[in-house]
Amino acid sequence: MKFLKYFLLLLFINFGGLAIGGLWTNPGTSSEWYSSLNQAPWTPDGWVFGFAWTLIGITFSWWGAYVTKNVNHGDYETPVLFIQSWILNFIWNPIFFGLHWVKLAGVVILALLITIIMIYKNTTKYYGWKPSLLLLPYIIWLVIANTLNWYIIFNN
Repeated sequence: MKFLKYFLLLLFINFGGLAIGGLWTNPGTSSEWYSSLNQAPWTPDGWVFGFAWTLIGITFSWWGAYVTKNVNHGDYETPVLFIQSWILNFIWNPIFFGLHWVKLAGVVILALLITIIMIYKNTTKYYGWKPSLLLLPYIIWLVIANTLNWYIIFNN
């Protein structure tokens, strides 16, 4: 029962952050500004972004519920990294879509990737490799998202 409470709370926190960040995204990938950018040839259709972030929201919340339920009192860094990742994830949308500061957005999304990799390493160290697998969709998507953001930086 504890796990379910943590999972639901983290779903609310993660999807709430995405929703608030999304206020700056509309119309996002279908905006005139975004459409006019020279984008990477491997840029996916708009629906892929929504699917990816839904999958990440679920797996990251499941990971967080597992870690919270099985807290390792020697692990002081992971909770700080989680908050850092939430903030970085939250601010990317207004920086990229709202302000059109693609270079700063590139730094933010790179910092987010590094943060999630650090969370992955800590999870493996303190909780084992199985819960670390829940972070792989996030890492894979952030690698892709970094290439998309940095392509825009270098080609516009």
